[in-house]
Formats: sequence, C-alpha cells, structure tokens
Amino acid sequence: MKISFHGAARTVTGSKHLLTLSSGKTLLLDCGMFQGMGSLTDELNRDFGFDPASVDYMILSHAHIDHCGLIPKLITDGYHGKIYCTPATRDLAAVLLEDSAGIQEGDVKYENKRRALAGLPYLKPLYTTEEALDAVQYFEMVDYNQWTRISDELEFMFTDAGHIIGSACVHLRILDKGKTRTLTFTGDVGRYRDIILKSPATFPQADYIIIESTYGNSLHDEHSPSVDVLHHWIEHTCLKKKGKLIIPAFSVGRTQEILYSLNQLEIENRLPELEYFVDSPLSTKATKIVKNYPQYFNNRIQKVLLNDSDPFHFQGLKFIKSVEESKLLNYRNSPCVIISASGMAEAGRVKHHISNNIENSRNTILFTGYCEPNSLGGRLMHRPKEVTIFGQPHEVNAEIAEMRSMSAHGDYDDLSQFLSCQDPSAVDKVFIVHGEYPVQLDFKQRLIRKGFRDVEIPERHETLGLG
Repeated sequence: MKISFHGAARTVTGSKHLLTLSSGKTLLLDCGMFQGMGSLTDELNRDFGFDPASVDYMILSHAHIDHCGLIPKLITDGYHGKIYCTPATRDLAAVLLEDSAGIQEGDVKYENKRRALAGLPYLKPLYTTEEALDAVQYFEMVDYNQWTRISDELEFMFTDAGHIIGSACVHLRILDKGKTRTLTFTGDVGRYRDIILKSPATFPQADYIIIESTYGNSLHDEHSPSVDVLHHWIEHTCLKKKGKLIIPAFSVGRTQEILYSLNQLEIENRLPELEYFVDSPLSTKATKIVKNYPQYFNNRIQKVLLNDSDPFHFQGLKFIKSVEESKLLNYRNSPCVIISASGMAEAGRVKHHISNNIENSRNTILFTGYCEPNSLGGRLMHRPKEVTIFGQPHEVNAEIAEMRSMSAHGDYDDLSQFLSCQDPSAVDKVFIVHGEYPVQLDFKQRLIRKGFRDVEIPERHETLGLG
C-alpha cells in the first residue's frame, strides 16, 4: 500500500493525494486546482501526474476550488467513478465549478485575442461550462458520522472539519493483506472559535494522518475580534478618508463571515450608514446555499436565529448582479464597501476593482485570508510601490491592510487541539500537506515535540509506502 502526493505538496493549493492499495485499486483524495502560482499555474493544472482513467474511487473533502477545481478535467480525461462528498459540498461545488469554467472561458478568450495578433496557437480552457455542469452527476452524497463501504477492502466516514459548510475530514478503514489499517485525511481544518460554524469534530484513532498546515507555525489575532477590526477599517477608510473599502473575499465561507460580522455591527448600532455591495454572483449563490444548512451553524448563531431570521443581511446591503452594475461601482465617488471575489484577487470582479482603485490614497484594500505569495493578493501584502494588473503597471497608493482574525484555517493552537484526540505513539506516520515549506518545517518540529514519531513533508509527485 502506498500514497502519492500530486498537489498541495510543499505549497497550499492543488490538493490531490492518490492512495494505491496492494490489490492495485486506487482512491483519489480531492482533485484541486493550483491557484496563484504565477506563470506555472496553467502548466501545473494540466499535469495530474497520474492517469485519471486508472483511478477507481474518489472522495472530496470540501468544495473550495483548490480541493475540487479539477474534477471536470479529471472526468473528461477518463475518470468515471463516483465522487463521494457531503450534501452541502455537492451543492457548493456545483456552483463553484460552473463559475470556475466561466472564468477560464473568459480568460482564454481574452488571451487568444492577444495570441492571434502574435501569431501564436490558441489555448483551450481546462474545461468548459458544459463539462463542469456534467461533472456534478458523478457526486454521491454521504452524511457525516456514518461508515460507507466502497468495496470489500475500503470504507470511509466523514466528520465535520469546521472549515466551510459541508467540509469534512475523511477517515478510511482499509483492509490490506488481511489487516485493517486506518487513515485520516484532514482536508482543511477549521477553527474552534469560528464565527459561524461548529468546531472540528473529534475522530477515531488513526494509523496514518494526512494533515494540512496552512497556519502550522502561527497564531491568529484573538485580541482584536473580527467585528471590531472590520468596524475600524470602515470608519478609517469610508468616514475619515472618504474612500472605498475593497475587501477581496472567497465566495464560500469568507463572504458569509463578513456579512455576519456586518450584521452584528448593525445589531450593536455600530454599523455606519453606507452602501455595502457584494459584487460576486457566485458569492450571492453561495450565501443562499449556506442559509440552507443552518444545522451546521454553531450555538451562538442558533441563538441569533431565534430573533434574526437572516443573520447575513443588514441595512444598506446590495447584491450586484450584472457586469454593467459592477462597472458602475468604479465611477462612484462616494464612500462605500465593496466585497468581491476572489480572496487572493487572482481572478473575478475584485481584480478589476483593485485595478481601478489602487492608485487612490483614499481607498483601502483589506485582505481577510491566506494569499499565495505569487498571487495579486500575495504581492500586494508585501506593500510594493508598484504592481502589474492585467499587464498594466499601477502605483500602489491605496492602503493595504489585512485582517488575520478572520481565517477559516485553524492556526497552530487549533491544529494541536484537533490532534489531541489521538495517541501520538499509535500513529505510524504523519504526512504534512497544504502549506508553505518553511511553515511545514516548523510544524513538523512541533509535531515531533508532541510525540509523533515519524513525520514526512512530501514533495509533489512523491510516492511513499504505508506499512
């Protein structure tokens, strides 16, 4: 039995881990897209490192594009098995994959105009909108906390990861050479003080653990609650500087957290009387889906729901639908708040808003989560004097800010608490994935100090034995 790591290996995006049993059967854990990797991104996404047609089973931890974004390509390249996931993950992945295809088709159309002038061959998107829609039929929905048998030698169970609605840790029981071995794949681990979701659930003892490490050597800022930080930047930018506060936010999870925080400010009579725009059709769809799963909300929101039927809505909130409406926001001179995808500012409408507003010192770009170093968000967080967007140089006069308290990924304390249900001496091997390599090196030493004996940081396409 062996496992190969084909994504999120010494980097944060592109989650793909292929388990090969002694019988030759293969199971793929996640099939994510690489994001924010600069000029290498397209090449990385076109090379799986394995033959999709040879994969027998697939399990999806959650709906973020860096975990599900290459599923349509996997299918068009030959995979035709089931894709097991939770019901909420299925609903979210359906809209996320359709949106991803639309972005790709638009980007390729723009790029091919340039290529035509240069006499270069045309590019094709990784997959089309039609292929993204077709992929959803392969999803098989499974609820949390029930063992599901895939074959005579393989069964799995989902537990709540507390990362986004429907996110799951995957627990496998594998009958290999007459012996049952257990493997846990964490997916992305959420936080124990999440604004909206329940805390990550405890899980059975594992022989092998594949764990994410995005914030494996740092702690989130708990001294400044997200509501207060958000209030500060609204007052500072919109009331004092009379500018626009532009918030790049992932459509799933982060946008809903921001809306909930703004709703809290209204309840506390602290919400400034401004216009608040959610400029992302995907965020609008995702918010509706999140509202369909209140059973996954934590106790605090359950209490809020007793008096507030919609904790994601407040006075002044407007959802932008058309491209024309989105463009008009750039001509506004009055202060406002614009929440728009994507969170790394690599694609989507927010990239246009940053391009049109970054040279005005009255404005602020507020990042609310992790950004790949090579993404536009990652580059801006280094506070450069100039940045290139859509091939054009821009002076960075707008204020660049970040709100670290609003991450959906657990920090070192959260990850430690998550692993506290395990006996380290009973874990044969831990594989650290989904993190920047220097962070992973620090996290490895922390795990060793906690008693985990064998900790590996696999490279991309590396294959390692189990047992």
